[in-house]
Amino acid sequence: MHELSIALSIIEGVSEEVQRLGGEQVTSVRLKLGSLSGVVKDALLFSYQLACEGAPREGSELIVEESPAIVHCPQCNTDQILVSLQHLRCPRCGTPTPEVLSGREVEVVGMEMIS
Repeated sequence: MHELSIALSIIEGVSEEVQRLGGEQVTSVRLKLGSLSGVVKDALLFSYQLACEGAPREGSELIVEESPAIVHCPQCNTDQILVSLQHLRCPRCGTPTPEVLSGREVEVVGMEMIS
């Protein structure tokens, strides 16, 4: 279950940022999670809570914003949201779309803390 190692990395990064900013308690962490990231949202949420138990981040909430896979279609010359993650094809014209613009991210985009 690689979600636990991802949760631990999130906690470590947040802890470094809290120390840098001189904060004390984190109430929430916001994460952008792409549909192509290979991370299971529910497993990550569970792992985050498990990793926080008995640690300084205990009680904080992980808020996950899911982001769709967006590809660029060379035929339509537009960016499209993939309808099916199994088929990298433009949903409008069916052309193969190997240029993935987003959807792979696992990125902390914000946090709320008490100083």
